[in-house]
Amino acid sequence: MSGRVAPVPETGSGAAASGAGAGKRAVPAWRRSLRPYLLIVPALLLTGGILHPFGLGLYYTVFDFAASTPRPDMVGVDNYRRIFTQPAFWDSARVTVAYALGAAAVETVLGVTVALLLHRASFVGRVLEKILILPLMIAPVIAAIMWKLMLQPSVGVVNHLLEPFGLGGVQWTDTPTGALLSSIAVDVWIYTPFVAILALAGLRSLPASPFEAAAVDGAGWWFTFRRLTLPMLWPYVLVAVIFRFMDSLKVFDIIYALTEGGPGDSTMVLQIRAYLEAIRFQRYSFGISYMVVLWAVVYLVTMVLVRYLGRVQNRAAEVPG
Repeated sequence: MSGRVAPVPETGSGAAASGAGAGKRAVPAWRRSLRPYLLIVPALLLTGGILHPFGLGLYYTVFDFAASTPRPDMVGVDNYRRIFTQPAFWDSARVTVAYALGAAAVETVLGVTVALLLHRASFVGRVLEKILILPLMIAPVIAAIMWKLMLQPSVGVVNHLLEPFGLGGVQWTDTPTGALLSSIAVDVWIYTPFVAILALAGLRSLPASPFEAAAVDGAGWWFTFRRLTLPMLWPYVLVAVIFRFMDSLKVFDIIYALTEGGPGDSTMVLQIRAYLEAIRFQRYSFGISYMVVLWAVVYLVTMVLVRYLGRVQNRAAEVPG
């Protein structure tokens, strides 16, 4: 019997790997270098789809496009000069700011309050958490029409429910103050759940150790809320405030469906005035100029709030965990 070992034929995974490697085609270098650029094509297309209409709108504002001027002339910044010299613009700006501040403030307070109540683990809280998102599932224009019917002075259900308390017959949308407050109330009804959901998510992400230490030291609820909960929760709340304030500055559907900017000009926000100028009165360049001014205001306000959010996040990170 010989001491030599017969060689084992090359089979199995090694042979398969070598065969697979031999069968693969090498990817050319130019294709590998082109791949990153192909991956950003969707983003470039999306950016172009956004910037092209915006740039075209800016282009239209330096002309006097209108139904009465089939051959528009270049007017430069004359459309903007006319806007800032009209009292109607400043009235609409005042209404827009009042609406945005009122809606954002009420939604923030109510949203945080609802989030604090739902944060307590209970069966009722879990059920209410599911019901909370129902207003967000309704289109704002449909919700506004629904509330317009309920706020009717004679046949509306709201006055019918308030009549036993001596508050029936209120002209909710027929007076300047009532129309503005009713519009804010509808906005609050729709979007308070949005703030509550963000605040609730923030509450559930807070670290438990600071609250356990405060409980051991005998800190009360108000002290814990003021010194721990609110500073750490404030970045989440501020995100909701930024979204809601920015969205309220450019509101259109709720107010137009509820009051159409009336009575008079009491709810004539900048969005509705731009719509009337561009569509109803067919002064296209002038209406687009209104929207450009509104865009600039929203952009500047958002930049200020985002910078403040960064500082708040840095301060919240310094709270001991």
